[in-house]
Amino acid sequence: MPLLEAFKKWLDEKAPLVLPESLLGKAFSYTRNQWEYLSRYVTDGRVAVDNNATERDIRPFCTSRKSWMFSDTVGGAKASAMVFSPMLTCRACDVEPYAWLLHVLKELPQRAPDADVTDLLPFN
Repeated sequence: MPLLEAFKKWLDEKAPLVLPESLLGKAFSYTRNQWEYLSRYVTDGRVAVDNNATERDIRPFCTSRKSWMFSDTVGGAKASAMVFSPMLTCRACDVEPYAWLLHVLKELPQRAPDADVTDLLPFN
């Protein structure tokens, strides 16, 4: 936190000395405008310093979406999200997605249509 506070103070002192439309000025402006989000990881231990895990998780979806039929529609995007979301939740919870899906598909037919199925979620 002290290092970030010193950096913020430096940014605030130097920003007026930099041309706003220069690349450095734009970098200063962006950093100062996003400061709340850039420094959140020091106040919330659940937040990572970077977003590498998220980028890694969405890469297969982003690189493959042009290959999938119907992904260019809102409905197709929602369908893709409905498949990817539980799979990535499994990964985040250290649950093997294929085993989880097999378990859910075997268990769901045994439940009543209005039954509570929250116990089947990957984090449970």
